[in-house]
Amino acid sequence: MTRNTKRPAVKSRSRNTKQQRPSKGKKSSINVNQLTQKATERPEAKVYESGRSFAEMPLDGRLLRAIAKKGFEKPTEIQDKTIEPLLKGRDLMGVAQTGTGKTGAFLIPLINRLLSGKEKFQVLVLAPTRELAVQIDEEFKSLTAGLRLYSQCFIGGTNINRDLQTLRRSSHVVIGTPGRLLDLSQRKALRFSDFDILILDEFDRMLDMGFNKDVQRITVSMQKRKQTLLFSATVDHKQKGLIDQLLRNPIEVKVSNGETTGKHIDQEIIKVAEGQDKFGMLKELLAQPGFDKVLVFAETKRWVSRVNKKLTQSGFSSDEIHGNKSQNYRQNALKKFSKGGIQILVATDVAARGLDVSDVTHVINYQLPASIDSYIHRIGRTGRAGKNGKAYTFIN
Repeated sequence: MTRNTKRPAVKSRSRNTKQQRPSKGKKSSINVNQLTQKATERPEAKVYESGRSFAEMPLDGRLLRAIAKKGFEKPTEIQDKTIEPLLKGRDLMGVAQTGTGKTGAFLIPLINRLLSGKEKFQVLVLAPTRELAVQIDEEFKSLTAGLRLYSQCFIGGTNINRDLQTLRRSSHVVIGTPGRLLDLSQRKALRFSDFDILILDEFDRMLDMGFNKDVQRITVSMQKRKQTLLFSATVDHKQKGLIDQLLRNPIEVKVSNGETTGKHIDQEIIKVAEGQDKFGMLKELLAQPGFDKVLVFAETKRWVSRVNKKLTQSGFSSDEIHGNKSQNYRQNALKKFSKGGIQILVATDVAARGLDVSDVTHVINYQLPASIDSYIHRIGRTGRAGKNGKAYTFIN
């Protein structure tokens, strides 16, 4: 569900403090005017409230009880508009902002079909990041506890020998990152031809991250594929050719236009003039009341570690996640952040996709992301599920 909020405004401010060396992160294609326009071009936020509850949907009673146990009464817009087509086995492209229930939109109808016993199928879910794959797996397990439906999750950075043993057991749903799944396939432990349904979550990011050839290798091997679902918060029109190859007579459900930022996020630009102490400005922000659960984004692993170290040395409870950290380290840091064990999580864009942490109060772009799409996904970590959020972006 969503709720009406005031139209967010983009403000700018600067402070005179001591000098800090400028960032040497990746060059961003964003300029201030583009960022300001993107942040203010949104239509007024509209309340969406489904005219039916989950209990009124054509769903198995066991699944309804699991949904109710999670505290959900009514579907979000993307869920409400996709459930019947997905129950019928249609191909689909769903576009909706982060935090609007896209994972539930594809898991609920698939679980219902598995519970019906009328058809037998296996599902393959591809995710661009380890964190997103793990969260999809956790969501599936929470919806199917005690229902004798099983999932497996395979991601890089974990013990592949353990994965090989896990694959000796059968499962209904396999979730993973493309690289690890292809590795398992090359070892003859996983056969893509066994799967009937393919789901690409955050498909635009998947293709943008260079997984085009991996996705094509996987899909070509899925001779039994009967249904394909693509979900994302943004749409890159350059990817239309591959999208058309993947989908057959799809329905398209666009809760957002795939280009705008969230409706519940107040955005502010902080201009950093030459000679100003950017880190000191960051500390001032974080010391203010209400900055209870904050994501700070930097462009490189080195800068993430540097910012995190300086924050901890300054007395803040902080941790970091990026590609050089082991999967166990990243998961532990996410758990601490999610449960309130730390105030701040500093991250590269690895956390901008699929990080589903409730009640993130603020997102701070310490360095500009490489593109507007990355900006959208970064700030989409706050203001989720209709709640208000706040995003700050430092502009050098």
